[in-house]
Amino acid sequence: MKSEKEIKKNPMFLYLAILTISSTIGLQAWLTLFNNFAVDVAGLDGNHIGVIQSVREVPGFLALLAVYIIMILKEHRLSALSVLILGLGLAVTGLFPSYPGLILTTLVMSFGFHYFETTNMSLTLQYFDEVTSPWVFGKQRSYAAASSVVLGLLIYALAFFLSFSKIYLLIGGLIIASAIWGYTQQPAKQTVIPQHKKMVFRKKYWLFYFLTLMAGARRQIFMAFSVLLMVQKFHYSIQEITILFVINNIINYYLSPLIGKSIIRFGERKVLSLEYFSLVFIFIAYATTGSNWFVAVLYILDHIFFNFSIAIRTYFQKVGDPRDIAPSMAVGFTINHIAAVFLPAIGGFLWVMDYRIPFFGGAVMAAISLMAVQKISVRGHRVTSTS
Repeated sequence: MKSEKEIKKNPMFLYLAILTISSTIGLQAWLTLFNNFAVDVAGLDGNHIGVIQSVREVPGFLALLAVYIIMILKEHRLSALSVLILGLGLAVTGLFPSYPGLILTTLVMSFGFHYFETTNMSLTLQYFDEVTSPWVFGKQRSYAAASSVVLGLLIYALAFFLSFSKIYLLIGGLIIASAIWGYTQQPAKQTVIPQHKKMVFRKKYWLFYFLTLMAGARRQIFMAFSVLLMVQKFHYSIQEITILFVINNIINYYLSPLIGKSIIRFGERKVLSLEYFSLVFIFIAYATTGSNWFVAVLYILDHIFFNFSIAIRTYFQKVGDPRDIAPSMAVGFTINHIAAVFLPAIGGFLWVMDYRIPFFGGAVMAAISLMAVQKISVRGHRVTSTS
């Protein structure tokens, strides 16, 4: 692998790092504030929150449309525009404290977040080679975690004397400013392999598609219900949730680059096997614990293993045609969100019946994923594309 100094000289590294930080701050602010804002201000319940979480994933389901957008807009420009839309959606969230209002602002915010994530994955795999990209992904997560720590401390302090609407507006405005900066930059290189500007869906990528689908389903259990469990069952306050997010991000700041290096050293199959084996027990523990502090430990462990999912992307980089990266990341992101569109809504109604059901379902999905990753095999060859 190239030295860190050499990698960071690539203009795309700084460009994606800053936009990744901005995107992560936006999502982290939304996640930190949402459950308390929805429950305490908007007066929503688990079924409402489940539906909103499903709506939040609709733009991810439509990520494949990015393939057509980059026909008229350069991919790095789309990245900056997506972050701007994310910032706008977040900025106005506090102005609409109602069920319909939260659906609308969540949709806007989510379009920005998901389209940036799609282009970020694609550009990282295009501009950094197989030996480098896992480290770059890990470093992006590390920077994002560090910025999330700063954000958490900021929200913790602001929550004592600012309203939800003002906090949303302040953070959203900062994200919009960074997006405007990004739109003025020119980090792209002419030497990068041109991407297919059409939909790509190939049978030989079936394992990538399946692992992406299951990762999306697992992610929804984590995103939609872990924090809700802490707020509703264990009565965590916004300050306590914020402190947990800060601790979590400090840990991930140090661990994320190590996860990238582990993928390089041990390979995708071993890393993903460890993730899904551990998740079986983590989800069961979510469903059965009665401990206020232990559920926080589970959340941190859950988030650490969530970062292992970058191995699914680097697996594709090793076996896929380089020209298929952009369309395949878009298609993969859509597949990732198939379950995401309906799973939180269904989980929300099951939550009302018994909060443990969504977590037991997550344990089953983790076990299925564990069996699937055993089929990963790269063996130094690359699958070639047929046009």
